[in-house]
Amino acid sequence: MAHLLGAEGLHLEFPTRIVFDSVTLGIEEGDRIGIVGRNGDGKSSLLAMLAGRLDPDAGRVTVRGGTTIGVLDQADVLDDALTVGAAIVGDTPEHEWAGDPKVRDVIDGLVSDLDWNASVADLSGGQRRRVALAKLLAGDWDIIALDEPTNHLDVEAIGWLAEHLKRRWPASQGALMVVTHDRWFLDEVCTETWEVHDRIVEPFEGGYAAYILQRVERDRMAAASEAKRQNLARKELAWLRRGAPARTSKPKFRIDAANELISDVPEIRDRIALQSLAVSRLGKDVVDLIDAGVTFPASGSAPEREVLRDVEWRIAPGERTGILGVNGAGKSTLLSLVAGSLAPTSGRVKHGKTVQVRTLTQRLDELQDVWDEPVRVVIGRLRTTYTFGTGSKAAELTPGQLLERLGFSSAQLSTPVKDLSGGQQRRLQLLLVLLDQPNVMILDEPTNDMDTDMLAAIEDLLDSWPGTLLVVSHDRYFLERVTDQQYAILDRRLRHLPGGVDEYLRLRALEQSHPKETGAGSGSVSAPTAEPALSGADRRAAEKEVTALERRMQKLAAQIDTAKHALADHDQSDYAGLGEKMKEISAQEAEVEELELRWFELTEQLG
Repeated sequence: MAHLLGAEGLHLEFPTRIVFDSVTLGIEEGDRIGIVGRNGDGKSSLLAMLAGRLDPDAGRVTVRGGTTIGVLDQADVLDDALTVGAAIVGDTPEHEWAGDPKVRDVIDGLVSDLDWNASVADLSGGQRRRVALAKLLAGDWDIIALDEPTNHLDVEAIGWLAEHLKRRWPASQGALMVVTHDRWFLDEVCTETWEVHDRIVEPFEGGYAAYILQRVERDRMAAASEAKRQNLARKELAWLRRGAPARTSKPKFRIDAANELISDVPEIRDRIALQSLAVSRLGKDVVDLIDAGVTFPASGSAPEREVLRDVEWRIAPGERTGILGVNGAGKSTLLSLVAGSLAPTSGRVKHGKTVQVRTLTQRLDELQDVWDEPVRVVIGRLRTTYTFGTGSKAAELTPGQLLERLGFSSAQLSTPVKDLSGGQQRRLQLLLVLLDQPNVMILDEPTNDMDTDMLAAIEDLLDSWPGTLLVVSHDRYFLERVTDQQYAILDRRLRHLPGGVDEYLRLRALEQSHPKETGAGSGSVSAPTAEPALSGADRRAAEKEVTALERRMQKLAAQIDTAKHALADHDQSDYAGLGEKMKEISAQEAEVEELELRWFELTEQLG
């Protein structure tokens, strides 16, 4: 492969510390490189030096003659004076960019829902990010450098970006460098991983899953000094091998070695024990949404708007659910119903007597009252110890120990909350929510400003948290890692997704290719190839089967709901009996998944 870019002896020093010391590396045609590491270790600085945006204090970066480099910065650098169209294609004549298949694909994939003549100044943060991406990807580059490209993007846009980058160049051409904490994206796109740590850049072959495997091997050899990180990485590796969708079949993942490394690692969560403890804390009633709907009245020039309709959701003790939906679909409204901060305009919401709901918001609400106080003072008001885990794995941890697990050093305990980094404030915010000891916890985009190691630490902490967990996140890896099932808001209704995120993306593509007059979809993508039209007899048979499937799924849903509530009346010390009941419930849930997949196939055919 041809050489594109080289760096030799890079040294970078800030007033308080040395970031890199004598780093040498190169980029070849066909490289797809993910850059990971702890926040503050220099990932963005490395990208900036290689892209020519930052000069090293020593050493040099050389680029092959004629090589072009396109860069997406973390910062928003769009010109507010421009329209969406001008920001993306500049003054290029319409017949030129409209005749370029690559540019049309970028526009369809990222900004098809935006008004081409709208002012950039009027866009939301997520919309501006998509415009900035579209501007970059519409150009021709030999090397593309992306700094946190998934920030502010939803699951659909992240999925589109991954597919675009995989097919943008032939396998042996072009090069990609990407700094991101999105582990699903890293695994989907990258064939090499660079870990930035301790003033060096350490290369690993493969994407995120392969990197984790190799890091575990390295950490085992490094022994005691890396024990804590090793345990977290091994636990994450166990999940990647045992349950991570679409990863275990990848040939680059050395299955035999991975199986040996995780042979003594237990399942990431003891579901039976956590369910039992959740029932004992919550009772059999958590939150029931019964035919719930929310309509916001007309206000000024804005017409009346129905957000949710006929939502039926009986949340069980210990349930771990991820919620998907486009921006504006009603995710926050749904969570407000669960939290009790919003009343439905139709139907009803019933909260159990013992339910205590806490929400980790996207804002820093929990920290406003302690903004000027040192971290030490904030945690000094809390209880002395807290119990995490169940049975023999239960551990009594002090607030200080929990802070240490979340990456705080002893020196940072004296830092005022307002002077912490964004990631540190987010971690402290999560800790305060956890230590309030709710039995229902809602996490709204909890992964913002977190590096991959810290996300693994948070996931580890949540694994031993015995309560009902509801998560909204654009981070697909995090969502699949900490929840056991996913739901989506589609056309104002809540729908179970037995096929997880992949099923959601299929449903969204179908929704966008057949937009309704109600305006449920946002934007448009190329319609999939239509299925052959059903004959009259086949259509009647399909409609009959759909009706039968719906009846059976409704019956099973009622049986599962009854069985889960019955767990509260079972002897909580009878683990064998609880295990049998959980197996029965799991078998019923598996049947529902099969029925829903068949229902999905039939409804697609019926159109």
